Amino acid sequence: MFEKLYSQTSLENSVAKVSLKDKPVNDAEDKKKAKEAAKIERELKKKMSSKVVITRIARNKRKSVTSVYGLQNFDIDLKKAAKSFASKFACGSSVVKNNQGNDEIVVQGDVSDDLFDYILETWPDVPEDNIELTEEKKSKKG
Repeated sequence: MFEKLYSQTSLENSVAKVSLKDKPVNDAEDKKKAKEAAKIERELKKKMSSKVVITRIARNKRKSVTSVYGLQNFDIDLKKAAKSFASKFACGSSVVKNNQGNDEIVVQGDVSDDLFDYILETWPDVPEDNIELTEEKKSKKG
C-alpha cells in the first residue's frame, strides 16, 4: 500500500497535477471578490442605519415649513426630489444647506404627514422604520 501511494511514479503524477501559476491568480481573484462583497455589505449597513428626518418648523403665526434631511444617503437625487415634492404638494420646494453644511430639502407649508407617505410610495428602498417625524417650535422672545 505504501509503495502504491508513495512510489516514485505516483509522486511524479501528483506533482505534475499541482500548478503554482493557477494558485496565486485564484487567491487574488478570491480576495478581490471578498473585498467587493464586504464593501457592498458595508454600504448596505450604512444605508440601513441612516435616518431620514422630516421636521416641521414653525415660522410666524400659523406659517410653517417642512425640512427633509437624509434622503441623499439612499442615493436619491435631492433636486429631483425637491421638484417632485413641489409638484405633488403645489408649493415651493428647494435644496438648501443646513447649519452643518449638509444639503436638505425645505418644503413650504406643513406637509410632514403627507411627505412621510409620499416618500414611502415613491422610493420603496427607504425603510419605514428609518423615517423620523419631528417638530421644532420657535421659542418666544420675552
